[in-house]
Amino acid sequence: MNSDKPEKCESLSGKIPLSRRDMLTAGAFAGGALMLSRRAQATPDISVPAESNRAKRLPAAHTDNSNEHFHPGEPGRDYTPVVVPNGWTLPYQVVDGVKVFHLVAEEVEHEFAPGLKATCWGYNGGVHGPVIEAVEGDRVRIFVTNKLSAPTTVHWHGVLLPSGMDGVGGLTQKAILPGETYMYEFPLRQHGTLMYHSHHDEMTQMGMGMTGLFIIHPRNPQAPRPDRDFALMLHEWKIEVGASRPDPNEMTDFNTLTINAKCFPGTQPLIVKTGDRVRIRIGNLSAMDHHPIHLHGYYFTVTETDGGVIPEAGRWPETTVLVATGSTRTVEFVADNPGDWAMHCHMTHHVMNQMGHGIPNMIGVDARGLDKKVRGLLPGYMTMGQDGMGGMTEMGMEVPPNSIPMVGGIGPYDEITMGGMFTILKVRDNIANLNEDPGWYEPPVGTLALPATTDSLQKSGITADGHSAPRAPAEAMKSWTLPPPLQSVPANPHHHGH
Repeated sequence: MNSDKPEKCESLSGKIPLSRRDMLTAGAFAGGALMLSRRAQATPDISVPAESNRAKRLPAAHTDNSNEHFHPGEPGRDYTPVVVPNGWTLPYQVVDGVKVFHLVAEEVEHEFAPGLKATCWGYNGGVHGPVIEAVEGDRVRIFVTNKLSAPTTVHWHGVLLPSGMDGVGGLTQKAILPGETYMYEFPLRQHGTLMYHSHHDEMTQMGMGMTGLFIIHPRNPQAPRPDRDFALMLHEWKIEVGASRPDPNEMTDFNTLTINAKCFPGTQPLIVKTGDRVRIRIGNLSAMDHHPIHLHGYYFTVTETDGGVIPEAGRWPETTVLVATGSTRTVEFVADNPGDWAMHCHMTHHVMNQMGHGIPNMIGVDARGLDKKVRGLLPGYMTMGQDGMGGMTEMGMEVPPNSIPMVGGIGPYDEITMGGMFTILKVRDNIANLNEDPGWYEPPVGTLALPATTDSLQKSGITADGHSAPRAPAEAMKSWTLPPPLQSVPANPHHHGH
């Protein structure tokens, strides 16, 4: 094997960096050659083999070397292994130069957060399935054993492979019956953040948890390796209060939103050192919902989709990345701002736990008289929700069996009034062990919001009762009124009567 082969494959994949000047120059050539190109399209060059032209149409991050075999990529030497909060990476063995993995589809007792468990379907004793991690150019052999009571398959979502390995039950293969083991084998001709999931009775089996991430690292990376490379899978479930299984038949009213199959406060934080180059890979195999994932304290660059690397000229800064269902997004940044930073879906009902849609609106209700009367029948009764959902965790009230409060847990100062698809990025100057929670961040003096002192209020001309604050002008707040109709409408000279 020639040592320059991988570099040649990289050029085929369209990953040569382009500057803005390169693009402008290319645009000028394209404009000048427009007439020639149209003529060339009208008269195909039969002297050029069709196979030679095929490589020009390959998407980014795609190598056309399916018949060439590279040495199996090794963690540390060839890539920085991903970090999987609340999850794990599937081990492999190398047999005759092929990476061999084994997935077992089976029923799993899974804990979403302390107090909430359910019987799900997953892989190898966990939900979601373990992350499969490999390197572009590897050849992989994946055995799938079915220990479920129903047939299944595995689809390698976004992976470029032979049709017979695509894993669509009935279309590209027979379903794997209970007790059977099937073998999938293919070369990895691309790199990126991809996924896998059942493609037999998808609504049921994916809704029960049969999903996972498939990470393929580049053989010859064009950018520096990240110091911390996180892999997150988003999902949504319907778990009725007190129920022991998710309801995969639900279409809209999902009440348990998860990151790596955990809802806050069960989500493990993302821990990094100040100055680390951080990559976060986010996949979404929720049944129905997209998720705008927002990170506090930073802006990041969206560098990849599940279709490949975004050229530098096409990247953009964000603080929120929309991860559509069935897709992945990868973001990168330098962790230069120490602290505890919230990271969550910005759909507000997606940061609640087991919230139903049949709750009456109690905002503003004065329930003092009602509470007194009801307590005669139900001692300890208390109306809730008239001031919102806050305070539920601190109340310490009992909840029904196998259920959790709608909002999270106690933070360093107060109740964190979020649940569901919420986690924390913890950035520290000095961390001895990145696998241990460093505890809550202690802000330097002068950088923590505190109650305003009388002296500070007086110096700034602020009154504590709010009377010194500007008020919204009535003119600015009024609803707009449409102008009156036109008084006269000219006759239509082109009217066609009969």
